[in-house]
Amino acid sequence: MEMMRYFIAVGCVWLITMSAAYATDVEVSGLFSGKAMVTINGGRPRMLAAGQASPEGVKLLSANSSSASFEIDGKKQTLSMGQSISTSSVSGSKPTVKLVAGSGGHFLTTGSINGYPIHFMVDTGATSIAFSTAQAQAMGLDLSHAPRGSVTTASGYANSYRVMLNNVKIGDISLNLVEAVVVDSMPGDMALLGNSFLSRLEMKREGTVLTLTKNY
Repeated sequence: MEMMRYFIAVGCVWLITMSAAYATDVEVSGLFSGKAMVTINGGRPRMLAAGQASPEGVKLLSANSSSASFEIDGKKQTLSMGQSISTSSVSGSKPTVKLVAGSGGHFLTTGSINGYPIHFMVDTGATSIAFSTAQAQAMGLDLSHAPRGSVTTASGYANSYRVMLNNVKIGDISLNLVEAVVVDSMPGDMALLGNSFLSRLEMKREGTVLTLTKNY
């Protein structure tokens, strides 16, 4: 794996989950303990406290200095500082996620592995999803019987474990039984979203926007 897969320039990333005939746009411009400054549908910035809902139906569930959890259009979404989300729902449409490249051209998003929240970086050069043994332990994955191998990293060779994930989800896209590699000494808390997940989606890039659509 190349060094760029491990070190990420932090930037503003938009996660757009397409799923109704209406849309709600939310942008986070300030984070505090129990409060978040948000802009909704292009209006003026306003402060929401945990448990408070805006007239547009955006409810702040919790917040700290690094992220905030919202209920938007009936779904829970977690956003970091400077991150935006636009949700919509079109009857009968395929689950779709649109990502806007952040600083350095990387596509970053939040999601979950087996229900455990995690940050992803899209990596079309990675054969499968990859994350660290520390993250695997936090998820409760048992590696004692997992097939072992090794991978090449920027620091040399590292031990790896091949596992099958019950579920991987980003936005409204949810896939079951996804292959992954757990890597010893993989730095940071970012997982690589590789081709074991991406190959089961339609991918379309237009400039800085990457559209992922679930196949049926």
